[in-house]
Amino acid sequence: MTGRPRRARGDRPGAAADPSGRGSDERDDPESVARLICLRLLTAAPRTQAELATALRRRGVPDEAAETVLARFAEVKLIDDATFSRAWVESRHHSRGLAGRALGAELRRKGVAQDDITGALDELDPGQELATARELVARRIPATRGQPGPARMRKLAGMLARKGYGPALAYRVVREALEQEAAETGRPSHDLDGLEEPDAIEELDGL
Repeated sequence: MTGRPRRARGDRPGAAADPSGRGSDERDDPESVARLICLRLLTAAPRTQAELATALRRRGVPDEAAETVLARFAEVKLIDDATFSRAWVESRHHSRGLAGRALGAELRRKGVAQDDITGALDELDPGQELATARELVARRIPATRGQPGPARMRKLAGMLARKGYGPALAYRVVREALEQEAAETGRPSHDLDGLEEPDAIEELDGL
């Protein structure tokens, strides 16, 4: 009966599965481990420095090693929160229709410094925000037809509020859309006369 082949002395299960091809000493070095973790995460998607720091902490990388690696990555621009923020604002505004207030909140949750957030939001044209708000309302307004004017205002303005648009802009855009619809369809617009700007659009239910 043939027995199992004996494992060579010093072999460990899984030792040959290391995809980096690095020796165990280098893999056990905290800075090397931190570099591998960061590179793997950055290959999957752009990350902020705070996000990488959190990932390293969760993996048990010592703070000193993490700080050294993150500083080096920032020095060679593998991490750049200012660039990340600008790309995030442009992408999320065009894909989700988010306004500056919502985008700033998202970046703060990602640990981006306020200066970088402000710099990114400064590149968001207020005219573009207004145009996007109008597009959002135009897409949603058909689903509210047949409802009373005040109810339509609450739903459409609430939708804009959840995307970060302020109450005054939301009220203005929705009222313009309702008035335009009434003019184009020839339907009575008497229910628009009593519309007032909601005091707390952010708390209203939407679609």
